[in-house]
Amino acid sequence: MKNIVLIGFMGAGKTTVGEVLSQKLGRIFVDCDTLIEKRIGQTIAEIFAQKGEDFFRKLERECIEEICQREDQVIACGGGAVLDPQNVERLKRSGLIFLLSLPLSGLEERLTLDQDRPLLQEKERGKRIKELWEEREKKYLTAADQVVEVKNMSAEEIADLIIRNYRKLVKEVEP
Repeated sequence: MKNIVLIGFMGAGKTTVGEVLSQKLGRIFVDCDTLIEKRIGQTIAEIFAQKGEDFFRKLERECIEEICQREDQVIACGGGAVLDPQNVERLKRSGLIFLLSLPLSGLEERLTLDQDRPLLQEKERGKRIKELWEEREKKYLTAADQVVEVKNMSAEEIADLIIRNYRKLVKEVEP
């Protein structure tokens, strides 16, 4: 079975929805950021602080290359995974990509108090969120097989919608 790949901006709910999806479908759940943290023995924030974003992106690329060799998974990608065209290509080959989309105001609301995001460790957090969102929005839309608007939906509702849409998309692709 093709993988179900979740992409989207930080705070969109990829990990939470991915966990629900994997339970509902009886699939293995892989969170790229968590996998990287376990392998390196540091948090994403520590990796960014000590080794920089370029080093993290290299680890992310390696992680995606590895997990895309397996099937029947639910994969939650880090918010910046789509910045690397190689990642997008691998993810597309391995499964169907669902963009968890939330308006900028909703993202800002969710991320206001989150202190664990290394790219948001600035005084003008709202401005930084907007800059990153504008930089990434088109890449998300280009990578996605389907966009799922998640505003005012629970993780359960989002998972059910993705399952229905995944089944429709797989039927359309299969002969």
